[in-house]
Amino acid sequence: MAFVATLISSFTPLFLIFSPLTSYTDQILSIHRNRTSAGFSLDIPLIMLTASILKIFYWPGARYDLALLIQAVIMVAVQVVLLKVALDNRPPWRGEGPFKTMEPGRPWGFWRWRAQRPYWEYLLGLTLSLLVMHAFVRPIAASVYTNIIGYVGLAIEAVLPLPQIFSNQRAHSCKGFRLSVLVNWLLGDAMKMGFFFMSEPGKVPWAFKLCGIFQACCDVGLGAQYWVYGDGQEDMSRKSGLEKDGRLT
Repeated sequence: MAFVATLISSFTPLFLIFSPLTSYTDQILSIHRNRTSAGFSLDIPLIMLTASILKIFYWPGARYDLALLIQAVIMVAVQVVLLKVALDNRPPWRGEGPFKTMEPGRPWGFWRWRAQRPYWEYLLGLTLSLLVMHAFVRPIAASVYTNIIGYVGLAIEAVLPLPQIFSNQRAHSCKGFRLSVLVNWLLGDAMKMGFFFMSEPGKVPWAFKLCGIFQACCDVGLGAQYWVYGDGQEDMSRKSGLEKDGRLT
């Protein structure tokens, strides 16, 4: 048991630091190579960027493990690249106007804008708002501010799989969502659970543990979807075969 704990405490921080690269590089390359982000939920960069920025501002008050802070910084950089590639390769839009949305029901078409500029304005506005709060609110109520920032950021990250789950459910397919991302999410969940609960007391706040458990459950559900629906390739091949048979007859 002591050996396992030592192994986890030594290896897991490195895994966490590089997990943004191992999780999303294949997705970025796939979108760039196929020239389409169809099937990939743009809410994933939204969630990860918002959560990671909040986690960075959470660190000065919580002083959680340094590996988790480095992971958040790298995640911001990776998700910015992923968002840019996904926006550059979006499927054709329906309707006209720079703010026409692909999906109804979102106030002001949030995060479904046609132009790219509003996406970057949101991220800049979020960062500047947190800088102002960090400068003026934290000195007044440091404990309350730190807890709110931490729990909000980690709760947002915990719902990361939900948009992709809903997208897969609507399409009855996981096409566009890379299996490599799912595998890295599940592996990351296993590593994080070991690291969170086997680390020395106080090293990892309970906010990380609670939100990590919820996210792990969602990732398992996403894995079940992938097992049931697949990535759509088999269905496409079957459909193509039926069309050929129809032409032959």
